[in-house]
Amino acid sequence: MIIAIDGPTASGKGTIARALAAHFGLPVLDTGLLYRAVGYQTQLNHGDPDKAADALAACNFPDSLLDDPALRFESTGSLASRVSVHPQVRAALFQRQVDFANQPGGAVLDGRDIGTVIAPHADAKLFVTASAGERARRRHAEMLGRGVEIGFDAVLADVHARDARDTGRADAPLLRAPDAMLLDNSDMNRDAAIAAAIAFVESKVGRRG
Repeated sequence: MIIAIDGPTASGKGTIARALAAHFGLPVLDTGLLYRAVGYQTQLNHGDPDKAADALAACNFPDSLLDDPALRFESTGSLASRVSVHPQVRAALFQRQVDFANQPGGAVLDGRDIGTVIAPHADAKLFVTASAGERARRRHAEMLGRGVEIGFDAVLADVHARDARDTGRADAPLLRAPDAMLLDNSDMNRDAAIAAAIAFVESKVGRRG
């Protein structure tokens, strides 16, 4: 069973992906982490994330980088959004994601083009989203909780900028697959959103756990 989860930044798709993976006993891949690794490696290489050649060179990052806490920094998320616009980068990471999705027994993947590009044959697809203001509020609270001093307006501006890059890129833009469930959790708490996602998957593939 393959479950594809797409959505914009700070929509809660990662939380839902991990919950579905635990519920159905499947491995999970945060594909955004791959792009964060490329963005961060570009920075380590003193390259420019807006230059395709620099970003492509960073695709050879060591696997150990995926465990680096720096990949979760807000600044790294911005780098990921910038390198992901390059078709060369997306092509370099494509097979890695496809192989993970098609492993025996299936998998859960979350990202921005899973249901449309990486696993269009997925058994269940979800498009997880929330209003830009709500996503910025959540991200702002998370950052303050980590001791990062930043104003809400700056976080909201970054959310809008990343949305524009993700939906506006020519190659594999963020969009909802026609057969994906739209899960807008703007007014839902974590447990309610997870419950709705589980119910949808079970309605598509039957109870497995």
